[in-house]
Amino acid sequence: MEYVVFETGGKQYKVGKGQVLEVENLPEVKNGSISFDKVLLFVSDSDVKIGKPYLVNFAVRAKILESLKGKKIRVARFKAKSRYRRVRGHRQSLSRIQIQDIVKAS
Repeated sequence: MEYVVFETGGKQYKVGKGQVLEVENLPEVKNGSISFDKVLLFVSDSDVKIGKPYLVNFAVRAKILESLKGKKIRVARFKAKSRYRRVRGHRQSLSRIQIQDIVKAS
């Protein structure tokens, strides 16, 4: 079993081929396919490669399945004894992707 750790949207994800995950919002692409080249770690059955900070000649190809919004969070501000209260909500824009392939060019 092989997997990689790659970076997108300021976060790191450990993924294998065929896995579906939600990442920070990605721009819409015409054919729905995207490639991530910031690969930090590659692990195969007996082979481990660690980047400094990134691995050269490695990429993760993924298919964008849909764009969606995350769960709503509420942020409250409050000042005592002055009747000041504010509540704001936020829903993060996300993209659901499926990992198609882990590409390594020797």
